[in-house]
Parts: sequence; C-alpha cells; structure tokens
Amino acid sequence: MSKDKACLVCKKTSEETPVTKFYYQKSEFYICPQHIPVLIHNPQELVGLLPDADKLEKG
Repeated sequence: MSKDKACLVCKKTSEETPVTKFYYQKSEFYICPQHIPVLIHNPQELVGLLPDADKLEKG
C-alpha cells in the first residue's frame, strides 16, 4: 500500500499528475489516468505492483 499519493505504475505524484484512489484487498492505491487502461485491460502488467494482479481478469 502506498502512503504517498503516487501512481503505483509510474510513481508520478499528485503534484505532477492527477491520480485516482482505488481500493483493493482492503488497501488503498493510486493510479494516474495514463495507467487506468492497464488496470482495466492488462492487469497482468501490474504483477509485482498490485497484490494478486495475476488473478485479475481483463475488463
């Protein structure tokens, strides 16, 4: 879980780009608009960044 308001993929902070908070497995994460499509369409690319990302299905 990230305490900083930074995209879990590119690490850009909310000072650099807009970020959206989302909740997964009782934790909160942030993601920027550029990487929301990755979360939706290619969640396997988040393996190592998001717990159990390999178990997520494509949207």
